[in-house]
Amino acid sequence: MDIEPSDLIVGLLMVVFGLIGLILASGAMDNQMYVFGLSLFGFACLFVLGLLRRHFDRLEANRHG
Repeated sequence: MDIEPSDLIVGLLMVVFGLIGLILASGAMDNQMYVFGLSLFGFACLFVLGLLRRHFDRLEANRHG
């Protein structure tokens, strides 16, 4: 499996952002920071899922021609 180095770096960065979002949400003293932390985590999860989808779409396209 050939993984694009840029996709790997961006994916790892999004994982770090997701963890930061969870840390922000867990230590929030007000509702705005709580929502921001959870939103950051949700965005990071969706972004990583998009990277995974794009990776497997490329593999599927290469397999079929």
